[in-house]
Amino acid sequence: MTVLADPPSTRAETPAEPRRARRRSFGYPRKASVWTYAALLAVVAGSVFPLYWSLVVSSQTSDAVAKVPPVLIPGGHLFDNIARVFDSTDFAQALLNSFIVSGSVTISVVFFSTLAGFAFAKLRFRGRKVLLVVAIGTSVVPQQLGIIPLYLLMADLGWTDRLAAVIVPGLVTAFGVFFMTQYLGRAVPDELLEAGRIDGCGTFGLFWHVVLPAARPAAAVLGLFTFMQAWNDFFWPLVVLQDNATVQVALSSLASGYTTDYTLTLTGTLLATLPILVIFMVLGRQIVGGIMQGAIKG
Repeated sequence: MTVLADPPSTRAETPAEPRRARRRSFGYPRKASVWTYAALLAVVAGSVFPLYWSLVVSSQTSDAVAKVPPVLIPGGHLFDNIARVFDSTDFAQALLNSFIVSGSVTISVVFFSTLAGFAFAKLRFRGRKVLLVVAIGTSVVPQQLGIIPLYLLMADLGWTDRLAAVIVPGLVTAFGVFFMTQYLGRAVPDELLEAGRIDGCGTFGLFWHVVLPAARPAAAVLGLFTFMQAWNDFFWPLVVLQDNATVQVALSSLASGYTTDYTLTLTGTLLATLPILVIFMVLGRQIVGGIMQGAIKG
């Protein structure tokens, strides 16, 4: 009995069908349409325009800002306005204070949050879940409720008008602990820790040699968020600092006159924004890598 073979066209087309089905089921990217690019350009333009407008106003005179229609091209008075900012207030000292506060808080939050996240995610001890819930629960308490007792504590310690009063309360955050706990629970396999223990590493050795390298993408994301929060903090530094102001308090003093000089205020705002942009450019690859890694795993 002779068995007829399938036509060549059938054998050639059969494997292609499952591949097309897999592409559709797995959501392979399709070619973007013109409307997609238009929407993306609109979003980018809307995001960049406030920074560009600050640059335009900072490079113009006060009279040019009030013109109708408004001026949309940068002028030639940027460096003159920057000099006015530093003459109007001690802006250089304010920038230095913000760098000290934000840098200290960022390093501390990243280190201690990673350490606590390692303990909560990978170590087994009594009361672990209760302590984690208590730590996360502190994040729901509004900051304003603790201002008065915190200020009284800083006054008893003699830290009013000192940067320590702004640094110490922010050395550890509940969000940082929760974020690193969730990340390290998935990013560090238990088998890798067991292999480290077999090689003779103690608990802190595992943290230093295994956990910290694995936590770099998440640490970059947490570091950027923490730096931005500490850099933009206004309420608590305004309460506890008088003569030793941070950059946000200095900006408020630029806008506190009888009439607001928008050129002066936006020039100071532009100067205060540049460090955030530099930090993002330095940590950009780690930040995007951390976000993408979390998206793929979650």
